[in-house]
Amino acid sequence: MAASERVGRARQALLNRAAPDLLARVRELESEVAELRQQSLRIAELADIVQELLIPMAARDQERIDALVAEYRKGL
Repeated sequence: MAASERVGRARQALLNRAAPDLLARVRELESEVAELRQQSLRIAELADIVQELLIPMAARDQERIDALVAEYRKGL
């Protein structure tokens, strides 16, 4: 058996053993990325709410502030 053939077989054997572990790790990473995306979306939503509240607060528009806070609480 030629050396290149032995290397090829050894490489294939290693891939066969490592493939399930790699697939599990990829699934885990995909799950973590999805969670981070959800957290990023929530942070963006909170930033929008803060921005919406700052303008009425600066203008002392209590009616608008109360409406925004009520809307936010509904979303919880």
